[in-house]
Amino acid sequence: MTNAQIHTLDIRVLRYFAVVAEENNMSRAAQRLFMSQPPLSRHIRQLEERLGVTLFVRHTRGLTLTNDGARVLEIVRPLLALQEKTYSSLAKLGKADGQRLRIGLTTAFEQGVFTTLETRLRAQATTLRIARHSSLELVRQVRRGKLDAALVALPLECGELSVTPLSWHDPLIAALPAIWPEAESASLTLCSLNSRPLFWFKRERNPAFFDYTRQRFQKEGYAPFCIEEPLEHDVLLARIANGDGLSLLPASFAAIQRQGVVFRSLSDEHLFVKAGVVVLPENQPKLEWLLTLVRNDFIVTE
Repeated sequence: MTNAQIHTLDIRVLRYFAVVAEENNMSRAAQRLFMSQPPLSRHIRQLEERLGVTLFVRHTRGLTLTNDGARVLEIVRPLLALQEKTYSSLAKLGKADGQRLRIGLTTAFEQGVFTTLETRLRAQATTLRIARHSSLELVRQVRRGKLDAALVALPLECGELSVTPLSWHDPLIAALPAIWPEAESASLTLCSLNSRPLFWFKRERNPAFFDYTRQRFQKEGYAPFCIEEPLEHDVLLARIANGDGLSLLPASFAAIQRQGVVFRSLSDEHLFVKAGVVVLPENQPKLEWLLTLVRNDFIVTE
C-alpha cells in the first residue's frame, strides 16, 4: 500500500474496524455504530483490500481477528484515542461557564416528564442545545465531549463517567392489546402474562438494565417468549394494537393515547426505571448548578 493510499484512508473506517474487532460480530458492531450491517461489511472488505491483509476470519459464530488484524488494531488504537481527546478539547473551547449547555434527555421516558426541567434550563442557559437519544448513545456523546451532561435511565453501564442517581423513578407498566382478556384487569402480575409474547430488547442494547429486569422476572416466575422490540415507540405501539404482543414500559408512556392499546399497572413494585445524570468527572464541579437544579426540580415531578 502506497503512502498516498494511506493518507486518503477515512479515519471513520478505522473506527468501524476497531468496533468490529471489539465485538467479534458484524451485527452487534453495526448496532453499536447505529448503521446497517451491509455497508459496515462493505467498509471492512474495502479496508482489507486497501491494506492488502485479511483482518478477520469469518465463521458461523461470528468473526475472529487474524494476526494481521491484531497488528492493525494495535497501530490504530492510539490514533483513535487521540481523535477522541482532540474532539473533546475542541468542544470545550466555545464554552462559557453556566451560559452554554448541551444536554441529553433519554428517550427511555416519555418526553413530557422533562417539560418543567426544559423550561428552567432555558431560563438558566444563554444557549441551550437538547439531544434526545437512547441512554447508551447519550453516554457515548458525553464521553466524547459532544454533550456536557445527560439525563439517562438507570441501571446503565457508564464506564468512567460520573453518575448522580436521582430518587425519582418510573415504574414499569404493561402495554397490552385492548382485545386481550388481560386488558380487563386493573392490575396484573407478571406470571399471569407468561403465555403472551413480549416485545423486549436485546441485551447488547443495555446490558445493565437487561440483567436487572431478568433478575426481577426470575423472582416473579416470569419466563415470556420474547419478540425483538422495535426501536421506534410508534411502531411498537402499532404492533401492540395489532395484537402481536405486549411490552413493559415506564409508566410515563401511559400519557400516550393509542387506539387499541391499554396500559395496566403491575403488582411488582420493585420493577422500575431510575433516573440519573452523567457527566465527565472533570466537568462535574462547574456543572453543580445543573445537578442542583435537576435534584430540586425534576425529582418533584414524580
